[in-house]
Amino acid sequence: MALGLSGYSVKKINSDLICSFQGGRSKLSSGFKKSRKFNTQSCKKPDMSIHFNYKHLYYFWVVAKEGGITKAAEKLDMAVQTVSAQVRELEKSLGFALLKPAGRGLVLTDAGIAAMKQADLIFQLGEALPAHVRDAASAPMARLTVGICDSLPKMVAHRLLEPIMLVKNLKLTCHEGELEDLLGDLALHRLDVVLSDRAAPSNSNLKLYSHALGSSDIALYGTKQLVKAARANFPQSLSDVPVLLPTAHTAVRDRLDRWFEHHHIAPNVVGEFEDSALLKTFGAKGMGIFPAAEWVHDDLLAHYAVSRLGACTGVKEHFFAIGTERKVHHPLVQSLLQQKL
Repeated sequence: MALGLSGYSVKKINSDLICSFQGGRSKLSSGFKKSRKFNTQSCKKPDMSIHFNYKHLYYFWVVAKEGGITKAAEKLDMAVQTVSAQVRELEKSLGFALLKPAGRGLVLTDAGIAAMKQADLIFQLGEALPAHVRDAASAPMARLTVGICDSLPKMVAHRLLEPIMLVKNLKLTCHEGELEDLLGDLALHRLDVVLSDRAAPSNSNLKLYSHALGSSDIALYGTKQLVKAARANFPQSLSDVPVLLPTAHTAVRDRLDRWFEHHHIAPNVVGEFEDSALLKTFGAKGMGIFPAAEWVHDDLLAHYAVSRLGACTGVKEHFFAIGTERKVHHPLVQSLLQQKL
């Protein structure tokens, strides 16, 4: 991309912006070079008590976006010499040279390339700010930011959130992750609530409250062929037919293991899955019999070609909404707590 900045050009190569000199020395370029002493490593060490000026960074960014100092000066309605001076001020405040001589021209230093990349991110966000503010002011939204523990089945998470789905102007944001990480974000108020298959562990450093939402019985499902093979001598048949189980990071896995032990069954486990959706997908393809919450029985049969084999009597999966308040004030979280499973 030609820059036409009184002899400069800019090319985009491997996402790095490289400046090269084209043609003869103009009054601007020679003056620019005489007025600065380049150090390929750094400029004078900055006074760390003084923050750099975002205006200077903006001028530097516009030079890159417009393809040269002359065009940038025209867009900014400023003198060419002034724009050049702003770049020097930015270098001074950052403590590193952003440009250095190369042959008869100038190129960006590594620091200059890094500054350009960061400036691009900063000012792209800045350009989007008016639209975000306008949208927020014109259409107030009911916002809810939810953390969903990765051990909670996806279908269960969807069912738990159903009470708020029809709320007008709802803005729902869901983050999935490990419970410990989500609780940290909750304590920092980055999340409004965390949905989990277990209560929050006791932690004197975090003031958290676990609100029980209810529980569901666990049943076993599989393809018609596998269910037919396992039904004759259920549940002892689980020692012979292939079985899929969730990994030990889920709360229900320990209860399933104890259920097998209670019935003196050594299950023929052919697969373990951390992700509940993967577990169901592989089960629906005939890899093995798998457990699921009966609360989502209808959804399960609607989405997967499977049949119910039988119940894991006494095995339940529990669901919790974890928050930072004993008495919940967020209206959308209140709606989640009031539902009847």
